Amino acid sequence: MMERHELDAFLTLAQELHFGRTAERLHLSTTRVSQTIAKLERRVGVPLFNRTSRRVELTAVGRQLEQEVRPAWESIAAAFGRAIETGRGLTGTLRVAFVGAAGGQLLAGAAELFRGREPGCQVQLREAQIGEVFPWLRDHEVDMALVHHSAAEPGLASGPTLVREARMLAVPSGHPLTRHESASLEDLARVKLLRLPDSVPDSLQRDCTPSTTPAGRPVEHTHASATFNEMLTRIGSGEGCFVVGAQVRRYYARPDVAYVPLRDAPPLEWALYWRADSATARVRVFCDSASRMLGL
Repeated sequence: MMERHELDAFLTLAQELHFGRTAERLHLSTTRVSQTIAKLERRVGVPLFNRTSRRVELTAVGRQLEQEVRPAWESIAAAFGRAIETGRGLTGTLRVAFVGAAGGQLLAGAAELFRGREPGCQVQLREAQIGEVFPWLRDHEVDMALVHHSAAEPGLASGPTLVREARMLAVPSGHPLTRHESASLEDLARVKLLRLPDSVPDSLQRDCTPSTTPAGRPVEHTHASATFNEMLTRIGSGEGCFVVGAQVRRYYARPDVAYVPLRDAPPLEWALYWRADSATARVRVFCDSASRMLGL
């Protein structure tokens, strides 16, 4: 196998046909270039260049080697350049997914700040349903997504918590819990919790639809809902309840659904997620833009 420095020396000399110019292009001494070519010729077993005091030219074997090697080497160099552009560059399009109106508003603000910092990169915001976010990330349909920070999924990385909000229990408007100012996590044992789609990570399922209360009382689960509006419709019709963030009360006010604060529940946290093997410069700058917009 030819090493990289040997390829560089051979292909450059084949192009320049002059040891001095080759050395200058490679930032090496003429002696180093000559030694590298001589070592390569010993390994091949025949001369690759004819050298005289006046000129340097490829031998038949050298010409054949140059014709076969150069396209492959140029292809490798181009692929490496594209990899660098993807990893470090700030051009192209960044696709970011969100679930719900509040998430969309947050990302719209982050995208505006990002575009101001990096005008050469476009941001495409895409609304996802509850069960679509993680498949989209895994299947490379989006580069990032704003989701609950409790999600733990192999192969994914996340940024810092961007938003913390109080948890509330969404119940039918005539439910007995609406007679109180707040409810307890122990009250979950008195209701049926609607489930998230099966495509949602188990860690997120456990956080949103726990199987027991903190005291160990069992919590009954019922149907899964594919979309959030479907879930609210099921709640309004009395099929079950669901734990939501406080922003839902503002963005999804409905006459058939009431939101009861959960006084002893930890806050619901939101963060940006992306594939761990795709932490490009675009991803890092967008994450930083979201944090700056929120004053973090």
